[in-house]
Amino acid sequence: MLKVGLVGAGHLGKIHLKLLRQSSKYQLIGFHDLDMEAGESLAQEFGYKYYENFDELLNQIDVLDIVTPTFAHFEYAEKAIIAGKHFFIEKPITNSLEQANQLIQLAKQNNIKAQVGHVERFNPAFISSKPFIVNPMFMEIHRLAEFNPRGTDVPVVLDLMIHDLDIVLSVVKSKVKNIHASGVAVVSNTPDIANARIEFENGCVANVTTSRISMKNMRKSRFFQKDAYISIDFLEKKAEIIKMEDAPKEIQPFDMIIENSNGDKRKIVFQYPEVQSNNAILDELESLADSIEKKLPVQIPLEQGKEALEIAMEIMRQIDNSIKNI
Repeated sequence: MLKVGLVGAGHLGKIHLKLLRQSSKYQLIGFHDLDMEAGESLAQEFGYKYYENFDELLNQIDVLDIVTPTFAHFEYAEKAIIAGKHFFIEKPITNSLEQANQLIQLAKQNNIKAQVGHVERFNPAFISSKPFIVNPMFMEIHRLAEFNPRGTDVPVVLDLMIHDLDIVLSVVKSKVKNIHASGVAVVSNTPDIANARIEFENGCVANVTTSRISMKNMRKSRFFQKDAYISIDFLEKKAEIIKMEDAPKEIQPFDMIIENSNGDKRKIVFQYPEVQSNNAILDELESLADSIEKKLPVQIPLEQGKEALEIAMEIMRQIDNSIKNI
């Protein structure tokens, strides 16, 4: 088992602590948080060991789980690398592209394995559907959340949309060509709703909409490609595949057949991939353990975290410019 420590025991950090203690791949040594009173209270309530001194914790572990606010990601990741520790780092990877590039370089130089926490890659509905997503040419994505005062200090693009930017980049094997974005700050000081149209060199287009002021929660993605339409509900963890196939010579009574103006007949086929129940956060944490112990490539390396951040920052830049011009 790998000895693991955590830094940043906020809302998500508490979830990580619980799962790390349950994991069969990690031995939870303890955690550090700058809020000493909250840290000691959490330790007393759940029996975790609280380290007031971060360096003391770092010296006793193999892996550091970084769940701090984004502005502190680079500081703790750099310390982990210098100490020769592998690390898991929540999304977005860092506050800036410059910091991301520095971490990538440092990790390579020190032979450190690091994984970025883009948890939707481990969503069971996405996992079951991914084999069917071959060459998508259009994507329509909605991530809508009910208003919650917690997190409004973070731009909605970095808080929510970045999940979908990572998913898009993971299935489109082409470079980004153009980005067009707009957004509105409704209840906070940064945009609460944003839309981005991302065009790729191979002709693929992704239309991504994110809101944190909706009346209901929604996390749906639709992928369109030649002869197939894939719908994924990340929230309900359901998936549907609609495929077009050549019509059979002997058409059965319940076959759904369409015929075009040329007389060509196609059969509509519905598939519902089996979605295996899982805990996506635990799976992403344990995937890093597997990559370390089995010497496998990391599933979501720092480079991919940087790519998602780069797109997110361009979207925010365009939104900022549009707001200034109003």
